[in-house]
Amino acid sequence: MFSLEILLMISAIVFCVGGLIGAVISRSLVPPEQQRDLEKSLDLARQELNQYQQEVAQHFADTSKLVNNLTQSYREVHEHLAKGAISLTNSEIGRDMLATGDPHLGIEAKFEMDDIKYEAPKDWAPKTPGQKGTLSEDYGLKDDDELHAQHPLHATKPKTKTTS
Repeated sequence: MFSLEILLMISAIVFCVGGLIGAVISRSLVPPEQQRDLEKSLDLARQELNQYQQEVAQHFADTSKLVNNLTQSYREVHEHLAKGAISLTNSEIGRDMLATGDPHLGIEAKFEMDDIKYEAPKDWAPKTPGQKGTLSEDYGLKDDDELHAQHPLHATKPKTKTTS
């Protein structure tokens, strides 16, 4: 019998020769026109892929620009609301609104807390000492004894008829 080394060497040579014969046959079986068509379709697919990648990059660039515009618009609206809150309400509300947003909006409060005059509301009726104010829970309500005393039916006791 043959030695293992010779057997392995012959099988390696046969494998290489078979690979070469297969490559030659595959080249001869595929016509050159089909190879050119395959190469063209491969180039076309690469171009489409590059175009798609450029479109995706452009889409994300546009999206980023729009988000930045939206953020700037939000800041402008917030600044407008904060300025309005400062000028139309008391400065504490304006400061609270400024605190919720960007502290560096460049808005300075017109008023200081010491400048605000504390006055009673214009629709508030002052009370006399000893009376309950209009915002009291039981304002205008009278005790049962007062009601009975003021009610005309209870002011005098009704007379009852006697039968004889």
